This record gives sequence, structure tokens and C-alpha cells, in this order.
Amino acid sequence: MDEDIANFSIEQARKLGASYAEARLESTTANSLVMKNGTIEASSFDSFEGIGIRFIINKKLGFVSTNELTKKRISEILEKGLKITKGTKSLGENTQLSKEKAQQAKYEVKQKIQLADIGVEQKIQLLQDAEKAIQDTKVSVPSRYVVLSDTDCTEYFTNSDGAKILAHVPKMNFYYFLTINANQKVTQRYWVYGASGGWEQVLKWNIPKIFTEEVTSMSNILKKGIKTPQGVMPIVCGPQVSGIMAHESCGHPFEADRILGREAAQAGESYVQLAMKGKKMASSIVSIADDPTITNSYGYFLYDNEGVKARRKLLIKDGKVNEFLQNRETAFELKTKSNGSSRASDFEKEPIIRMSNTFMLPGDYKEEELFEGIKKGIYMKNFMEWNIDDRRLNQKYTGAEAYLIENGEISTPVISPILEVSSLKMYPAIDAMGKNLELHAGDCGKGDPMQGIPVTLGGPSIRLQGLRIK
Repeated sequence: MDEDIANFSIEQARKLGASYAEARLESTTANSLVMKNGTIEASSFDSFEGIGIRFIINKKLGFVSTNELTKKRISEILEKGLKITKGTKSLGENTQLSKEKAQQAKYEVKQKIQLADIGVEQKIQLLQDAEKAIQDTKVSVPSRYVVLSDTDCTEYFTNSDGAKILAHVPKMNFYYFLTINANQKVTQRYWVYGASGGWEQVLKWNIPKIFTEEVTSMSNILKKGIKTPQGVMPIVCGPQVSGIMAHESCGHPFEADRILGREAAQAGESYVQLAMKGKKMASSIVSIADDPTITNSYGYFLYDNEGVKARRKLLIKDGKVNEFLQNRETAFELKTKSNGSSRASDFEKEPIIRMSNTFMLPGDYKEEELFEGIKKGIYMKNFMEWNIDDRRLNQKYTGAEAYLIENGEISTPVISPILEVSSLKMYPAIDAMGKNLELHAGDCGKGDPMQGIPVTLGGPSIRLQGLRIK
């Protein structure tokens, strides 16, 4: 990687009149295998390199990118980009950035088993072992879609403030979508696993065991499950459900650009208002964090794509609105500091406010203690589908593996319980948090053009009171 080309980009942008400039040079290898119904149907083995350059001229923000890493080409796109940006009519907003310490650092995620040492045959064998695990259960799984992928990215960031950050982060990802038949009924189940690190992270997941447990449990639900009783009752949600709740109904609406209305036409609006900061919106036992610094997490980074040092943010603290996700632009407008929440999916995209690893903090209860005292309720261990409106207010979760709770114990499986609830009613309804924190991977979409980035979502099992199950 030629770091000098990024340094040159900053110098050239300033010579051409930019009051501020930043460059993000990226070199990535990406590999992917797709298996459908036991057959490898697609594979890709890519390598790409490029640079994204963002600048401010006449208080207007501009962005250019190229994969042609020559001084001549960079000079050409900067000259054109700066000219166009300077000549555009103002929409009444002047772009200014919060003042942040210019960081200089190098970091990398260590690999115990190097991705480069794992051949395609070994990856295919793992997927075949997973396929065999499904077949050995004797469960009817007519559709099996599986993707195993990895990326190895080196990124160099520099800006006109003096920041220079070199990062090397390899990541692994495993996604599956299964259709299960039993008792003349059909259900579906999908999930994502992801981590930063080497091949050792994949071995930790034990993919064949995941498939055995998934298809066995879902077949049992179809064979023995009863129609879900409806009405207001206590609900216990497992970590996968609390995780998607935290991501969708807290993480997204706490993005400052959404709150300021700047994502309305693309990703949507937010039910959160600036005036809510410091106000109570949840039970006092609820705290939700966004923390990119968690070792080996899928959303891991130590410096964001504006060069700001990453840290844990408590979005909700003890039930109160505590902090929003900020980049340097929104931080300036709100008279605060950036909290390192600016990310881009690749060098061709402009960095915008994004989540990293967003999760509910654990509580004091063992999961089985959450069931105590419940005469009749629902345990939604995981989910089949979810949806939420563009303000992140009204949402719906449909259970996949779910059970009745009777007299404090898990009993009969139930089929597809549905929880529809407003965010402003859901968080106050939480009256107990488990100790069993789990973090799960996800691919989060936002922006126009769309940017999909690796994140983690999670939480412990939680108990909610006074909500209606359908």
C-alpha cells in the first residue's frame, strides 16, 4: 500500500483551494462461497484497491474516489470535483466539522489461523460437513442457502489536520437461510455469524452443530407447536430478539443525522428528538451501548473513518436518553464532540453515521429466573421475521422458536407468536434483564447509494410486562 498517494491527495486538495481534506486508502481481498441445497453454486475471489477523498471548499462538502492510484488521475478528479462542488448552489447549510485531536496510530486484528492459509477446498469441506449435519437429523429441509465469506482489509486514513491511521482488520461471515417442513407445515429460519480475526473464529462457531440444533428445534415446533394464545401477557425474549430490538429501535433512531432529518429521503426519520436527551424513555434497568472496541467483534474498529478515536457510547443509560451517534459534522452543529461513529463500507462511499456493536447491557437474573411468577406467558427465543417503520417507532417481531410459559416453566411450543409494539411502549415494559448477554453479527444497510456494513447486535434475555401477543 502506497501511503504517499494518500498524503499527496491531501496536499493537492489544499493546493486547489480546499479548506479541509481527508483521504482513505483501502486495499481489500474478498472471498465468498455460496452453497444451495448441497451444491456450490457460486464463488468469488476478488482483490481491489482504491482511494476516497472528501473535502470542504467554500463551506461545501465534496467527495471523489478512484481505483486508479496515480498522481495524475487523483489530480484530475480533485480538480473536477472541487470545481463542481464550489460551483453548486448552497442549500442554506454550511459544512463545518468539530475540532478533534489529530490521531496517529497503527493497529491490527491478530489471526491465530491465517485466512491466507485456508484453501477453498477446506472451506467447501466445512460447508459439506454442515450439509451432512442437516441430512443426519432426518428433518425435511427442502431449501438450504448458505454463504461463507471473508475479507482482509488494510486501510490508511489521513487528513489535513494531521491524522495518520493505519488499520488491518480481517473479518469472517457466515449466513444461512433454511426452509423446514414437518407435520404438513413450513417454517423458515435465517441468521448471521460474523467476527474479526482469522479462521479460528469460524471454528468457534461449530457450523455443523448450529445446523443440527436449528433444524431439530424448528421441526419440533412444527410437530408439537400449538396456536399462539392471544392477549396481554408477560413476554420473555431471548438475546437474538433483544438484540434486533436494540439495533432497530434504539441504534438507528439515535443516529444524529436521522434526528436532524438528513436521512429522511433515504434511510428514514427518527422518533427521537434532540429535546429528549436526559429524559426518561425506558425502565431504569435498561441501558443500551454502542461499542466498536469489543475484541473480535464483527463491527470492530479503533478509529472511525474521520480519524476519531472510537469509544463505548451509552445511548440509553439507566432508562434515560444519554447520547446520540455523532460524526464531526453533526457534532459541530450540536456543539459537542464526535464520538467516532463515522463509517463507510468501502473507499467508493462517503463515510456517514453508523452503528458498530449495539446491545442491551445485561442485568442480574439467570434466564430461568425470568420465568418465575409467570402464570401464563410467551417465551420468544428467537425470531423468523421483523419489520419496523421508517421512524423506527412501530415494529413487529414474529417468533421462530417459541414456547408457552406456564406456572413459571417453559412448556408447549407455540407457532409464530407476534409482538407488535411502539418503541416508546416497549422499553418501559422491560421489568427484568438476564445475565446471559449474547452478541450476534449482522449486515446493516443505510445511505444512498446503499452501504452495507458489518455490525453486531445483542443483549440478554429480557422480560416485558403489559404487552399484547397476537
